[in-house]
Amino acid sequence: MAKPYLTEQNIRYFIKTALSEDIGDGDHSSLGSIPKDQVSHAQLLIKDNGVLAGLTLAERIFHYVDKSIEIDFKKKDGDFAYNGEVGLVVKGNAQAILSAERLVLNCMQRMSGIATYTHKICELIKGHKARLLDTRKTTPNFRLPEKWAVAIGGGVNHRFGLYDMVMLKDNHVDYAGGINPAIISTVEYLKANNLDLKIEVEVRNLAELEEVIETGHVHRVMLDNMLPSDIREAVHMVRGRMETEASGGITEKNIGDIAETGVDYISVGALTHSYKSLDISLKAIK
Repeated sequence: MAKPYLTEQNIRYFIKTALSEDIGDGDHSSLGSIPKDQVSHAQLLIKDNGVLAGLTLAERIFHYVDKSIEIDFKKKDGDFAYNGEVGLVVKGNAQAILSAERLVLNCMQRMSGIATYTHKICELIKGHKARLLDTRKTTPNFRLPEKWAVAIGGGVNHRFGLYDMVMLKDNHVDYAGGINPAIISTVEYLKANNLDLKIEVEVRNLAELEEVIETGHVHRVMLDNMLPSDIREAVHMVRGRMETEASGGITEKNIGDIAETGVDYISVGALTHSYKSLDISLKAIK
């Protein structure tokens, strides 16, 4: 699936604001202790086992700080790394390397943790048609790296935000007065504003699903907190007329049973809110 959020503009904006938060008016520790023209080497040391993610972003960060920094990649995004291996080696201005260090590590530790966990969950549904989706349950202002990491780990990105897909969840349906009025009003709104967006509707039971099917105009239906038996029946009711997505209460223990129902997608918020970061450090080479 295309990742329209990974534009040069979005990546540079993320790096700019993140560095501004960290550096402020100057990295005074490096500026005060290291000669401004000193050239040094450093290596990215992997201290865990897992799927690496964020190496491409690390390159962008280093070069944003100093375009002359040289990078020798020992691994690439998506590679599995073991404790003690080296991800990359950098050579360049020592002050610049240290100014970029923490943002590089913050991104790579978290992205690699997400990619590793995503890969683990993908393995649990391997052999089934179901694809693993992320959600909007992300860290504010860190969504771009988190979604990027899910894709590196083998998952599929759901919508990036509220603007690139319509999702009518339970609160939308309740406020609108029901599924039919929520869908019809949305269709009219999209047409009036010349918006070409896909519509997804969350249903809480098979009766609501039947109403979605009767109303039409829906690209995907989200089957929320349903038992595998109900999901299987829902897939049968839909008969391929729209995509199906299982969501809510998905765990490592039950995701295999859910995948066996024939559902198209399974969304798991834990991919971006309950992962464990990988231990990674940047060490000077003397």
